[in-house]
Amino acid sequence: MSFLKKLFGQRAETGFRIYYTGDIHGSELCFRKLLKAPDFYKVDAVIVGGDITGKAMLPVVEQPNGTFVARIQGNERTIQAEELEKLEDSIRFNGFYPYRCTPAEHARLDADDDFRKSIFTGVMVAQIERWCAMAAEQRRDGLPMFIMPGNDDEFAIDQAIGGDGVVNPEGRLVELGPLQMVSCCWANPTPWHSPREENETALAERLERMASALTPGRPTILNLHCPPFDSALDMAPKLTDDLRPVMSGGQPVITPVGSKAVRALIERLQPVLTLHGHIHESRGIAKIGRTTCVNPGSQYSEGRLDGAVIELAGNEIISCQLVSG
Repeated sequence: MSFLKKLFGQRAETGFRIYYTGDIHGSELCFRKLLKAPDFYKVDAVIVGGDITGKAMLPVVEQPNGTFVARIQGNERTIQAEELEKLEDSIRFNGFYPYRCTPAEHARLDADDDFRKSIFTGVMVAQIERWCAMAAEQRRDGLPMFIMPGNDDEFAIDQAIGGDGVVNPEGRLVELGPLQMVSCCWANPTPWHSPREENETALAERLERMASALTPGRPTILNLHCPPFDSALDMAPKLTDDLRPVMSGGQPVITPVGSKAVRALIERLQPVLTLHGHIHESRGIAKIGRTTCVNPGSQYSEGRLDGAVIELAGNEIISCQLVSG
């Protein structure tokens, strides 16, 4: 910690410094760490690049005797009322959503798909609203926080992203100090058929519409959730049609899965910086022509916040470092 404080705690006023992260997938622990990152790394702006919601809801069922029952990792736990908040916090820290309910509601969650989806969407939206309120309250004056959805995030959360100094940059041009930035949360097709994915032709058209808002010649950041194809930032296990890893010599086959449309846009525009996520296991920094491309990766399920600190001056990257905490 002392080395990091020495590295980031004193900065020359030479550039514009950004903290970038993404793919926290509902982890309360990672989000709370994120709120401390701006002061620790002495940055001028924070960008969260998508996939901010969790993947599962855990019912916490109130019993007639006043206790609560929850099934966690296949094990049923019975707790007293005074232990409830601690249990719910531990569920949130791991990226899941606790949902208090009666036995009748629990039975309906199991039996009624529409009801379960409605409740799940509701708890996701409520958490994003709470997170944005926390960010607005805790951020320092003048610090912009850009929080974008990702391909895994439902459209319902978009309305919840906002607050004092908290902005959803998706699909539009925003000013970022001396830089201009456009953002896109969409991805090329995935095996999981997520809410915000489309074929490469449609994605290319979307990206070109977005890029048309840029002022030529100005230092530019492209905040694109999906990484460029075959960039070393998009390497993931190859899957069969039934979502099993393809094996060769006893090892999973690793293949590029990023977007060709994203790569083509970067090659054409040559912005100073592009920011990506989506592929958790492909943490790294790459170059496409003159452009520096960053994917900080994600280990949210372990409570680890992976990010990047980038300092820019005009069309020059002064420093770019992957960080974790």
